[in-house]
Amino acid sequence: MPDFPQLEALTQALLAAAARSGADQADAVAVAASAVSVDVRAGGLEHAERAEGVEIGLRVLLGGRQACVSASDHSERTITEMAARAVAMAREAPVDDTLGLAEPDQLARDTDSRRLDLIDNSPEPDPATLQDRALRAEAAALAVEGVSKTESASASHSMTRFWLGASNGFSAGYGRSSHSLSTVAITGEGLRMERDWAGESRLHASDMPSPEEIGRLAGERTIARRGARKPPTGAFPILYDERVSGGLISHLVNAVSGTAIARGASWLRNALGEAVLPPGFDLYENPHLPRRGGSRLFDAEGLATAPRLIVADGILQGWTLDLATGRKLGMPSTASAMRSAGSPPSPGVTNLELTAGPLSRDQMIREMGRGLVVTSMLGASINATTGDYSRGAAGFWVENGEIAYAVNECTIAGNLRQMLSHITAANDLPDWRALRVPSLLVEGMTVAGG
Repeated sequence: MPDFPQLEALTQALLAAAARSGADQADAVAVAASAVSVDVRAGGLEHAERAEGVEIGLRVLLGGRQACVSASDHSERTITEMAARAVAMAREAPVDDTLGLAEPDQLARDTDSRRLDLIDNSPEPDPATLQDRALRAEAAALAVEGVSKTESASASHSMTRFWLGASNGFSAGYGRSSHSLSTVAITGEGLRMERDWAGESRLHASDMPSPEEIGRLAGERTIARRGARKPPTGAFPILYDERVSGGLISHLVNAVSGTAIARGASWLRNALGEAVLPPGFDLYENPHLPRRGGSRLFDAEGLATAPRLIVADGILQGWTLDLATGRKLGMPSTASAMRSAGSPPSPGVTNLELTAGPLSRDQMIREMGRGLVVTSMLGASINATTGDYSRGAAGFWVENGEIAYAVNECTIAGNLRQMLSHITAANDLPDWRALRVPSLLVEGMTVAGG
């Protein structure tokens, strides 16, 4: 895999080619990635795969116009052709006066990401090691009484190095490793078959749960789903388990993206400074957490990242902005730009955490009396402008404060603004996830079952 000096040299070659082709401004990325994955089933190897490559991307700006090109070949000829093609495309693009690179005094000064500890420096696991992890997880799932078989058990490792260079003088990069392990278990046969899964991912192997923990959890979750059926229809409280509660908050996050706000296509477009969560709730972004997958010292436009409150005590504090959406809205960037090799920057978030509550998940189930605990979601119909919400769901029906039976076919519906203004959080805030959200109780949603 190319090292950082090689990736930096590629971005500088792209910038030089863009200047020769007539670009006013340009930025370039070079991404080197390698990945190996192993799938097992029934105690044997089912599939193994290794991939490795380098992708380069160039964005040129010319008189308020922009164009992006990318390639997996990084020869001198390809770089020259990319620059010429990008400039030709930009000349045909519509004018947008909000486009442009950061000013030099806006750029991050601290770009040494080693303090974030994003790379696992222990030996890279070979396929045999990954296969052993997957087999151990599968065996632990099969050891749970009632599990009939596994659908799969998978282990993987990847390493990515990223470098960003721009004609405004910015040049920096970082790397990131990843270890993952997951298992899908099955109980029953035919139409009475149910399945569930467990999986985890970490930057460092030493932070991973054991394969036995992951396999056993997959098996236990699967056994709990035996005898699943449809719930009743009506208006009931719904407890979003911490496995899926992050998806509910992600709808809020998407609604405060500068892209959606600038287009007027958000159900929170007029909510700045208003209550979007109940009092006491903070939604906090911290891109500087060590050993976390979303951490970074600078964004995809070279601006220094910083912790920020998106929601404070229930009140929406601001939008998520890159340079272009910030200029459209007359606001500074929140250093939230993200990009791939073939696309321009757009705003995004990393390492979010929602305030947890005082009660355990089990206590909240007891207090809800009768309703639905959702543990998985199926499909979605979300109106981005109105916030009207409808999703397929599966989980468990609660009667008299106790789980009565598993549920596998129902639809839940409501309006996101109303739903989020009436949430109660449990204390089971999960660790290690990019979106850390505890189980959330939402009052009075519509359940369509049998």
